[in-house]
Amino acid sequence: MISRMRVSRPIWLVPGLVLWAIATLGPQAAFSRSPQSATPAAQNGSSAAPDIHGAAPSTLAEVPSSISVGDLLNISVFGAPDYVQDVRVDATGQVALPFIGEVKLAGLSLGDAEAIVNKRLKEERVFKDPQVTIVQKEYGSLDVTVLGEVQKPGLYPLMGKRTLFDAISAAGGITPKAGNTAVITHRDRPQDPETIPLAYDAGGLPKSNIPVTRGDTVVVSKAGIVYVVGDVRVPTGVLLENPNLTVLKAIAMAQGVNPTASENKSRIIRNTPQGQQEIPVELKKILSAKAPDQPLQPDDVLFIPSSAAKSAFRRGAEAMVQAATGVAIYRPFY
Repeated sequence: MISRMRVSRPIWLVPGLVLWAIATLGPQAAFSRSPQSATPAAQNGSSAAPDIHGAAPSTLAEVPSSISVGDLLNISVFGAPDYVQDVRVDATGQVALPFIGEVKLAGLSLGDAEAIVNKRLKEERVFKDPQVTIVQKEYGSLDVTVLGEVQKPGLYPLMGKRTLFDAISAAGGITPKAGNTAVITHRDRPQDPETIPLAYDAGGLPKSNIPVTRGDTVVVSKAGIVYVVGDVRVPTGVLLENPNLTVLKAIAMAQGVNPTASENKSRIIRNTPQGQQEIPVELKKILSAKAPDQPLQPDDVLFIPSSAAKSAFRRGAEAMVQAATGVAIYRPFY
């Protein structure tokens, strides 16, 4: 009887042990499987919904932290819930705060702005040892205005650190009439515009491709035009792409002078602050390398007059050629 009890007790305990194992291990097994199944889902979720700017959040957080005109700031003091202000930076770069009045914050980093507000609150004895926090809630402008001789002038959002050529590229590049300079007007100091020479070679590129910031305005200049008129083969306007344009180069662009041109009476007509000025050009000496080639400026008019004597001689020569040709044709009929 004892031996039967020893054999039968494990048989009766098996269902209980099975139920205990299911009740105990089931939730643990389910919990251990959930991270494995959740990980691919999370990974698929991140890859299926990329950032609309094509960059990681850390890249998007690269928005400049300096304060600019038009920014909306949240200024608070730790431990003082009543001193929480939402203020916008006005056109002069200042904000108005209770007890301390106007404070200029434009152009400062957030840390420098917090230090200035701290100092002012201490000086006015509003707080003994304030801990000021400033947060940029809204940015006045993240756009760069690109105007002038570009394909598509307008406003272009440039996130992060960008350069002059980034702004010009966003506007579709320059036009064929673009000049060799660009003027950048900074939002925080509009009274001090910068004129930047545009160079695309390896030597001048580092000086041309300077940084631009949000709110800047870029204006690409228009190249000047030199007009070549008078007794030339093709009167034309020459685009002053090269600042070293001279009389000979301009005449070459007009395909040269006609045989009836009065080379010694050529002149440059130039507009100056004192009025219109005529500058004589010794074209015959320049062509024979006996005089230096004269430089030209934007909006110059290079006039090559006709010679009356040469024109009369040429008309006479043409008449003689026509008469001789007529005699030669008419002679066989005698």
